[in-house]
Amino acid sequence: MSKRKLQPSASNPNQDYCEFLLELAEFEKNVSRNIYKHNAYRKAASVLSHHPERITSGEQARQLAGIGRKIADKIDEFLQTGHLRKLDKIRASDVAVATAELSRVSGIGPAKARQLIDGGVRTLEELRARPELLNRHQTLGLRYVTEFESRIPRQEVAAIERHVLQRVAELDGRYRATVCGSYRSVTGPPSAAATGQLPGS
Repeated sequence: MSKRKLQPSASNPNQDYCEFLLELAEFEKNVSRNIYKHNAYRKAASVLSHHPERITSGEQARQLAGIGRKIADKIDEFLQTGHLRKLDKIRASDVAVATAELSRVSGIGPAKARQLIDGGVRTLEELRARPELLNRHQTLGLRYVTEFESRIPRQEVAAIERHVLQRVAELDGRYRATVCGSYRSVTGPPSAAATGQLPGS
């Protein structure tokens, strides 16, 4: 379960915290199957990603809604050591590594991943050699796993945006449409065209 370390950036000064929180969230969902912790980690990552300034201590993080003592302690540990003991253990666990690997495939959740692991399948290469273990959805997910994980080129998103907004305008001028997510956040404050605010809306 090798993870690429991301450094804080101008668009998200708390990017590194968000990365380890999301990794913990995936572990809780796919391996521990603890949805409460999964949601807590994801919420904390979302809060930090929208905070405009660099968090420099766990105590400072606790001032933000959605971040409690345990997550604050993890931020302090990360600041002091550059890593987390819990993540070190997760990354050293064969089952956790295999679960994360197999869960990359669309249609394979925690239960299916565990079933595959119990059957001796731990990598995507081993999974490709056992196609009879997958349903149609999972087979397609495995075939296109790299494509599904790739970012859509920005110019392609822009082209799709123009097409969708044009069709929305043709349907009814009162409708509004917007492209969300990282595409919108990088563009800065949305204009009327970027948010899909159409004439007559």
